Amino acid sequence: MTEYKSASGSTAEDLFIDLFADTFGAEKAGYLYSQYHFYDIYQNDRFADFFLESGARKIAIEIDDEASHNKSHISANKFYDDLLKQNSMVHLGWDVFRWAVRQMQIQPDTVKDELRVFIGTSPTFREAENYLPEQRGKSFDKFDLKLKEHQQQALDALEQMRMNRETIALICHATGTGKTVTAVLDAKRYGKRTLFLAHTHELVEQATQTFRDLWRTVTVGKYVESIKQPNAYVVCGSIQSVALNLERFKEDDFAYIIIDEAHHAAADSYQKVLSYFKPEFTLGLTATPDRPDDKSILDTFKHTAHKLDIQTAVEIGELVPVRCIRIHTNIDLTKVRFNSVQYNIRDLESKIFVPERNELIANTFMEYCSTKRTVIFCASVKHAEQIAQMIRERGAEAAAVSGSMKSAERKEILAKFKKSEIKALCACDLLNEGWDCPETEVLFMARPTMSKILYTQQLGRGMRLCDNKECLIVFDFVDNASQYNMPFSMHRLFKLKEYKPGKLVLGKKEQCAADDTLYAKGEKPDALLDFPVDATDYEAVDVFNWQEEAEGMISQMEFVRRVDVQSETVERYIREEKIKPQLVVQFSEYKRFNYFTEEALEAAAEQFGWKLINDDNRKDLFMDMVRQMDMSYSYKPVLIKAVLEYADKSGRVKLDDITAYFKAYYEDRRDKGLVVEKSNSLFAKGGYTDKEAQRNILSNPFKRFEDMQMLRHTKTLGIVEVEPTVWKNLTDDEKNEIRKICDKKLDSYFSRIIK
Repeated sequence: MTEYKSASGSTAEDLFIDLFADTFGAEKAGYLYSQYHFYDIYQNDRFADFFLESGARKIAIEIDDEASHNKSHISANKFYDDLLKQNSMVHLGWDVFRWAVRQMQIQPDTVKDELRVFIGTSPTFREAENYLPEQRGKSFDKFDLKLKEHQQQALDALEQMRMNRETIALICHATGTGKTVTAVLDAKRYGKRTLFLAHTHELVEQATQTFRDLWRTVTVGKYVESIKQPNAYVVCGSIQSVALNLERFKEDDFAYIIIDEAHHAAADSYQKVLSYFKPEFTLGLTATPDRPDDKSILDTFKHTAHKLDIQTAVEIGELVPVRCIRIHTNIDLTKVRFNSVQYNIRDLESKIFVPERNELIANTFMEYCSTKRTVIFCASVKHAEQIAQMIRERGAEAAAVSGSMKSAERKEILAKFKKSEIKALCACDLLNEGWDCPETEVLFMARPTMSKILYTQQLGRGMRLCDNKECLIVFDFVDNASQYNMPFSMHRLFKLKEYKPGKLVLGKKEQCAADDTLYAKGEKPDALLDFPVDATDYEAVDVFNWQEEAEGMISQMEFVRRVDVQSETVERYIREEKIKPQLVVQFSEYKRFNYFTEEALEAAAEQFGWKLINDDNRKDLFMDMVRQMDMSYSYKPVLIKAVLEYADKSGRVKLDDITAYFKAYYEDRRDKGLVVEKSNSLFAKGGYTDKEAQRNILSNPFKRFEDMQMLRHTKTLGIVEVEPTVWKNLTDDEKNEIRKICDKKLDSYFSRIIK
């Protein structure tokens, strides 16, 4: 993404993350994937500025300068290229939203309101697919195929599920561990017509070849773009092509259906296909590990037949073991400003772009691994160029690569690195995804990052298997930091509290046991003989991770949503220490986030007599509020009737429409000679403006519903929204009941004040 600077010096990316964290909570910002890789419809590499998943929705967010989509201000090529990028994201089934840098700077509240409207007030964010080294087209000997243990276990599990008369299942295996081979062999064993579905042309091609190699007695055809071979015994198709041509198939054409990249299965195109066909068995394949938030996948596939995560993949020999060496710097990050996922770029640059730290990186490379192919992850293009220059000055071949390079130049450098003509490859974000060189022997984590995703992406660039590659060596450059802005490292990632130089952090169980024995004797493993490290050194590592501590806890924002009191009351009770948060994350001198356990919430509710609200009872509580409505004025039932009159299908209504309804209601009473309201009421006095009417509406009838989290006012957009979990669960009969209750309440109220 182009780096637009704001007046404060932070990037557009930082600005957006800050606004996102303010809107949904700091802990939720960890679900934002920056510079998310995807392929456009021509299979070209693309990167979305941000990507996130909420329930079944895939959402791309683009941050632009003022002119980036004004054809008169940019070149025609750039204009149409941006259109292709956006259309390709839509084609993938993503929702695409855009904000301008200037808008984020001068209208932050508007951006936050729009985020709530577009994404929802209480979205269910989830982690996207697992980031592991891609091993596309991994070769195998089709004539002497020996299944790995995890593949055989998966096949056995699938057979057992069918014996139990189950008809759908999920295989969750780390990328590069042979999911497609497993699926093909299971389909072959089942022996009936098979449909394989994927979302990219490349995946369809690979599957077609795998079926042809492993199931040679049947015809294998493709159903993608201009190639349509629907009568083959096995059809490998793109989800787009099949979904658009369902009428050409019978619902019982296939007895076995395989859904590759099954985390996409909640998309409309997949649901359309899955609901059309009536197979005997359906198998989903994904690299996404099981998590508490993976319900949308299992809603479709019901049961996980077999799973294999990154650590297990190393233990069974599908990815290389990893050793780690920690290099301490004298750089202090404790005062560097940060949001929930990354450092303020200006602060970070002022700290790490210093000669002493750069010299430490270059000298470490020369001392430890100048003969080994090493990828050095740097903080920026400038940083990468500086490190490469310093290494060259010390007599080793090094080069910086970046997205700003011409494609031919970048390919030439990467080719030289693969052939070992260049030993040090200095990169920033370019190599995080979409590039693999199995021959990579060493990684330098020289870019401090608070993003678990980014760190894991970088790690994945070196974990591919390769002949004569005993392990991957990771150098963590460890800067001084506070508990809450501590960057990721191998030990934080895998929760390892003890460090010995070069010791395995990931490996097979027998390798780790042998390592322990050697280190206990003060001896180094053979893999470290070329490295000048002392095997007797020891360090205790602080692996505290506030995001993980906060996981499963309730933010103050959520606390307020869960109880029937005003947010000001909760804030005051915290300030007076009547309520004590279990975790306080101090982001800056003026900004902190409070988190509570479920038990603390329940205890506070019981102590102060608050009613607990959740998505299951919110609609019932709303109905109770309406039925038990107490009234000092007639405003509440008028507000509810206005909302029911004008709300759209999402439960949103313009404040202007509500205002118009109020005016019409009370002026109609005036015209009929009826009592309009109490004499001190704005509406009884008459002569009021729309703005005065709106202030009255928002201060009196609206406030109680807002405090109970039943209605919400999007101030900058002029929209009142019914809480989605209330609106979507209200039946037509209940809406009619509400109207009748409101009419009855109004009749009773006016009868009372006339007396």
